[in-house]
Amino acid sequence: MKKTIVIVGASADRRKYGNKAVRAFRDGGWTVYPVNPKEVSIEGLQCYPTLRDVPGPVDRVSLYVPPSVGKTLLDDIAALHPKEVFLNPGSEDEELIREAESRGLNVIQACSIVNIGLRPDMYPDV
Repeated sequence: MKKTIVIVGASADRRKYGNKAVRAFRDGGWTVYPVNPKEVSIEGLQCYPTLRDVPGPVDRVSLYVPPSVGKTLLDDIAALHPKEVFLNPGSEDEELIREAESRGLNVIQACSIVNIGLRPDMYPDV
């Protein structure tokens, strides 16, 4: 069975890491659920307006949003029961980490793309 990932802050802009992650995980064989309330599809994949709209189960949630936004999403993330939550560079702060861990979430502070053996620079901006 394919692993599943929710990419919060997915973007249609190929210059953004929220787009590079969609492409990397798709290329890595994952089932990708992009989440962005302003998009209908990203890289040919259906985009979900909220975490509540994502079908389960979910193995991983990867955040590409500022910590202030991430904090507002913690209850919805916890409701998905992911095995791990990646806080990519720029999406983390101490309060977010503390609040996520208090909800029983397994928080990993690292680039989720690198974690699967790929690199963001492998995905061109065009």
